[in-house]
Amino acid sequence: MPEINAASMADIAFLLLIFFLMVTTIETDEGLSRKLPPMPEPNQEIISEVNKRNVFEVRVNSNDQLLVEGEYATIETLKELTKAFILNYGKKSNLSDNPQEAVVSLKNDRGTSYKIYIAVQNELAAAYNEIRNARARELFGSTFNEISEDEQEKIKDEFPMKISEAEPENIGGGK
Repeated sequence: MPEINAASMADIAFLLLIFFLMVTTIETDEGLSRKLPPMPEPNQEIISEVNKRNVFEVRVNSNDQLLVEGEYATIETLKELTKAFILNYGKKSNLSDNPQEAVVSLKNDRGTSYKIYIAVQNELAAAYNEIRNARARELFGSTFNEISEDEQEKIKDEFPMKISEAEPENIGGGK
């Protein structure tokens, strides 16, 4: 009875496996680039007292409407409102004492669209980027990205990006 020689079948399967591993692309998910604060030491006491004046509250409901400091706002005005809050230096009593104390608190509804979520994140980051760029031009005559790392750290210390994002919940305006 004739037999089929299967001795080279393992070699062929191995070569096909290697071929598919080499030519297949693996999709990577993209997300937001955020640097998380370091974990506190186990015996370190966490201080959660923040002066209400230094917290800039941004809320987004499930209808993609913004509520900034208790008043309706639009994406187009969010950056300017954020910059005014950060750069107040204690002048107005309802805005921050100084940029080092300023915290932006962002809270989304579970029904918020991803498009608005990203748009809000971009506007908040853009506010800090514009402030840092203006300060870099003032001090060093170049944009923030063009100056040295030491100079960047100096500006980051002066204008730290403090964006606190709370767990999404059902804020309202249901879809």
